[in-house]
Amino acid sequence: MSLAGHLLELRKRLYIAAAALVVASVGGWFVSDLVLDILNKPIELIVENQGRNAALNYTAITSSFDLKIQIAFTVGVIVSSPVWLYQIWAFLVPGLTRKELRYGLGFFLTAVPLFLAGCAAGWFVYPHIVELLTSFAPSESTSFINAKDYFDFILKLVLAVGVAFILPVFLVLLNFVGVLSARSIIKGWRIAILAIVLFTAIATPAADVFSMFLLAIPMVLLYLLAAGVAWLHDRRAQKRALDFDDVEAIA
Repeated sequence: MSLAGHLLELRKRLYIAAAALVVASVGGWFVSDLVLDILNKPIELIVENQGRNAALNYTAITSSFDLKIQIAFTVGVIVSSPVWLYQIWAFLVPGLTRKELRYGLGFFLTAVPLFLAGCAAGWFVYPHIVELLTSFAPSESTSFINAKDYFDFILKLVLAVGVAFILPVFLVLLNFVGVLSARSIIKGWRIAILAIVLFTAIATPAADVFSMFLLAIPMVLLYLLAAGVAWLHDRRAQKRALDFDDVEAIA
């Protein structure tokens, strides 16, 4: 495919992904009130478990509307993930061989559940993170939490954990198609850790270092897991190559 053909294909895939995102975001608007009620539960737990006052503050007239838009968009990204992940895979299909196509299909079938599982994991742990971070305040104090900062922290955390679950799949896929060796993955661990720290610093809007490293540690472990899978694959491929050379030598 020519460069112009690739650009046309990219535009087509982007249009499809954008359309799916818009449709899913419209649906997310109708469930945004339910999501708001669920996200507000940790604030109620602060009052019950820590015995002190806590409340969300909407500091601007448009804050509540902006939050509903943000929640609708986040729900749209999660719900439409099978579509835009498939578009990523479909864009790579023209440049792959038959064997590599199987790897790409494996990526799609693995990435979608992992992304949803990552979002579910972030959704499961965020109440504990909120309760832990607010527990450092004195018992007699009152927490007036900015609603935008609070929801921004939670929604970005959910998406960031979802993305973190996908990144190792990309590394393994690049290794399986022969683009990236296990040695290169392991050798670049310093750059990878630096990139992970920068990513988590952007993904977690909270100013404390604890939140950043709380997300960075599992991402580093997933990176090491991907390096281990790539190492096993390279070792198996090297063994098959040696066996093939032995057979040719005998012949």
